Amino acid sequence: MDFFFESMSAEEHDRLRALHEPLTQSVRRLIEASIRTGVDDDTVVAARRAIDAVSAMLEGRERDQTPRMRHADTGRPVVWANPVVGIRNAMAPPLMIEQDADGRCWSEFSLGAPYEGPPGWVHGGVCALVLDQILGEVASDGLTKPLFTGTITLKYLRGTPLGALRAEAWVDRVDGFKTYARGELRDAEGVTVEAEGVFIMPAWAREAG
Repeated sequence: MDFFFESMSAEEHDRLRALHEPLTQSVRRLIEASIRTGVDDDTVVAARRAIDAVSAMLEGRERDQTPRMRHADTGRPVVWANPVVGIRNAMAPPLMIEQDADGRCWSEFSLGAPYEGPPGWVHGGVCALVLDQILGEVASDGLTKPLFTGTITLKYLRGTPLGALRAEAWVDRVDGFKTYARGELRDAEGVTVEAEGVFIMPAWAREAG
C-alpha cells in the first residue's frame, strides 16, 4: 500500500507550482496586511467585499479532498496543503527544507506577524509545528519513507523572536520500526528550542516491506 498513490510528472509539478505559488504569496501578503493595517473603516469594508468576491471566484470549483500525489522523478510526496512547507497553503511560511549528503535536514526562513504569540515572539505552538515537520523530514529520509510522529518532546530554552530563523534536524538512531530524531530551532544568537521525536512506521508499511 502506498499512502501517496498517484504520480505527478516533473513537468506537471513545475507547471502547477508556477501557477499557484504566486497566488499563495499574494494571499500570504493579504494575511500580513490584514493584521497590520491601520486604514479607515470604509476601506476595511471595501477590502472585505473585494476579498469575498475573489473567494467566490476561487470557490467556483472545489475538490472534495486534497489529492495524494507523489513526484514521479524524486519519489517525494507533493504536500502542497501542508501548514509548514505547503506552497499552496498561505498559512505556511513556507519552509524550504534542504537535505545534506549525510541526511541532515535544515531550513532558513522568516516568521512574521501571523506567527506571533507574545508581542515580538513566535508562538510556542508554531515552534513545535516547525520542529515536528523538520524532524519528520529527516526521520523519513526526505518524506520518502512512511513514518509518522509517535511522540515529540520540546525544551524551550528562551523565547524565539520573530524574523530570520534556522531549523535543523538529524537522526539520532533507528530501532526496528522506530526512528529517533533530534533537532533545534535557532536565531542569530543561538538555539531557542530543542526537540526530540520518535517516528513510527505504520503497520501497513511494515507488512508491505
